[in-house]
Amino acid sequence: MEVRLEAFCEAEMDEQWSYVGKKSEQRWLWYAIDHATSAILAYVFGRRKDEVFKQLKTLLQPFNITRYYTDDWGVYERHLDTAEHQVGKRNTQKIERKNLNLRTWIKRLTRKTICFSKSILMHDTVIGLLINKVEFGVDIHSKLQV
Repeated sequence: MEVRLEAFCEAEMDEQWSYVGKKSEQRWLWYAIDHATSAILAYVFGRRKDEVFKQLKTLLQPFNITRYYTDDWGVYERHLDTAEHQVGKRNTQKIERKNLNLRTWIKRLTRKTICFSKSILMHDTVIGLLINKVEFGVDIHSKLQV
């Protein structure tokens, strides 16, 4: 009998809306989580465009993901192989829960709020710092050594 071990990964992917300055200046957080552990694998900021999704997909290549779970947004269908892609709410519950957590922790991601960023740099930095602290265990309060 031959035994073969393969590393595989299933990921949930979603995008979350925010804005910088005014609601017409939309800024989207695109990210993917491991379906088994709910850990964030990669994230990018940008518009709700195919090019930004392609950046996220590039960051996910080293993980050798075999199955993607997403909502019904068209960009996923255009750029993910149908054999590896499953649309639906059944397998995206963990990432939707993560969306709620991020909205609770960062008021800039809340839809009706008076808390918003005035610059793209500050928007991406604040959200990125939280993700790095909570998900990757980075000590964001330590002083940088130059």
